[in-house]
Amino acid sequence: MTVATNCEKRSFTYGKKTIEYQLFYSKRKTLEIAVHPNNTTIVKAPNDSEISLIEKKIHKRARWILKQLDYFQQFTPKTPERIYISGETHLYLGKQYRLKVTQGQENSVKLSRGIFQVSCSDEPKPELVKKLMKKWYMDKAKIQFNKSFERCWPKFNSMGFNKPSISVKRMQKRWGSLSEKGTMMLNTEMIKAPKECIDYVIIHELCHLKYQDHSSEYYKMLDSFMPDWEKIKHKLELSMA
Repeated sequence: MTVATNCEKRSFTYGKKTIEYQLFYSKRKTLEIAVHPNNTTIVKAPNDSEISLIEKKIHKRARWILKQLDYFQQFTPKTPERIYISGETHLYLGKQYRLKVTQGQENSVKLSRGIFQVSCSDEPKPELVKKLMKKWYMDKAKIQFNKSFERCWPKFNSMGFNKPSISVKRMQKRWGSLSEKGTMMLNTEMIKAPKECIDYVIIHELCHLKYQDHSSEYYKMLDSFMPDWEKIKHKLELSMA
């Protein structure tokens, strides 16, 4: 999917509620409205769209937007922010593992017998532990995401699409995206979710090889490849809240 540009922060009143949203203009043919788990509402519109028409369409979807915001609100307060000390738990592929921090001869992270064992050559300060854990997650994400992609790709291989390349990085608001040049960007944080959730995001993006928007035809295709995608999407949102 093309990343939208030219962001505007706007809001409107619906009944007694004020709904804030971010408006992006990009090279697209249709208007898209999406509500994300972090309670942000994103509106993507074609470059030549008139603001009055955009606002009219958003008002028509106001009840749905509020319903989605209420849905995500149930997951707050979210998991407390990690402080990277012994005893707290950290996620990996949908399971919680306890953290054990020690000082040793080298910097290392190992997942063994249900415990994240982090060794620091210097004093094991939280900043260093966090840095080591981030690197470990990134390394595992590259391995697991590629395995997931290879599980999912055969479903699309016979359809004549060019095989996308995989790139992994931290993203604030998206689990994944597919560029026009054929690069699938995946959020490192997904390495903390169950494998089926990673598969869902990859299949979601692969369906955009044929349909660039979220039309009814797009969802028919997604349904055909992953009939229980809504249940898995819910699991992703719940596990990462």
